[in-house]
Amino acid sequence: MEVSIDATSDRVTVRHHDDGKEKLIEEQMELPPDLANGMMVTLLKNISPDAPSMTVSMLFATPKPRLVKLVITPMGREPFSVGRASYKATRFNVKIEIGGLAGLIAPLLGKQPKDTSVWIVGGDAPGFVRSEGQFYQGGPVWRIELASPDYPRASIRP
Repeated sequence: MEVSIDATSDRVTVRHHDDGKEKLIEEQMELPPDLANGMMVTLLKNISPDAPSMTVSMLFATPKPRLVKLVITPMGREPFSVGRASYKATRFNVKIEIGGLAGLIAPLLGKQPKDTSVWIVGGDAPGFVRSEGQFYQGGPVWRIELASPDYPRASIRP
């Protein structure tokens, strides 16, 4: 699947394959100014660990384009180490709110996307440390992390 968003013209294009045939969906959509597609880590690096929850918009292709809300909540700071150096990263919880009738029905049908956790180390040059979440609906939960940090067992979820 290939998704293209032209924010200057509010045009969304989705190319996908169905039964071996390429399909094209083009839609004119009113895109909100807080659209976070492609900027999630940059956005998280700029949120204070003490900030309250915030909500931003994201465009999902299912394959039909759909606007959803992401509720981002700082969940506290958790330790990790690199070699002998110890640090603390802020864990953010990212919850997808589908909205509308589909948002009411999704949990009943087991279609509500799972929350994603993202860890960001703060300081003068904040950086990505780790994430756990699904890449697509119904897919496995993936953990992406730096190669060398050592996490205490208590902060690793089964």
